[in-house]
Amino acid sequence: MTAEKFLKILERASKLKVNTRHNWTEADRKESVADHSWRVALMAMLLDGIEEFESVDIDRVIRMCIIHDLGEAFTGDVPSFEKTGSDEKLEEEAFDGWVAKFPEPQRSEWHSLLAEMKELQTQEAKLYKCLDKMEALISHDEADISTWLPIEYELQLTYGVEEAQFSEYTKLLKETIDDITRQKIADAEAAGMAKKD
Repeated sequence: MTAEKFLKILERASKLKVNTRHNWTEADRKESVADHSWRVALMAMLLDGIEEFESVDIDRVIRMCIIHDLGEAFTGDVPSFEKTGSDEKLEEEAFDGWVAKFPEPQRSEWHSLLAEMKELQTQEAKLYKCLDKMEALISHDEADISTWLPIEYELQLTYGVEEAQFSEYTKLLKETIDDITRQKIADAEAAGMAKKD
């Protein structure tokens, strides 16, 4: 890969540092897509060495986590509760078209990762997808509840349920996050700050 191509790829990827997500951080700023992707990758790294995942290629999961939202460097982020099939298609086509211009061996590796992530058949792909969902829930629990939309009170408890079912650890993680969410909502209700309607 030439230095010029290397820098051009990084220039496009840098859009994730400024493209924001729906969620607010605890520092009273919108979360960037890069904030999210970084922590999803960190979550995967923290699972390395856990017995339940000893047959999982954690390095591959980390790679998936790092690149999973790079399509949003072209389209920006659309919140899950607003995202349509055409939004997903546009993002996927932009990402695939970008990767098709990569030199080898990066092009083949990234296409392989993208195909595996889309099919969601391997343990690695299932783990990446679950962590992607769980990180969003954790981030929302960290945000001030005044930033939540009414739809998020229920969504926070239903989002990622299916993805968490593939392992005992991820089921426990989802249950723990749900406990935190319920307490956050109860505290907001007690303080008269809940806006579920």
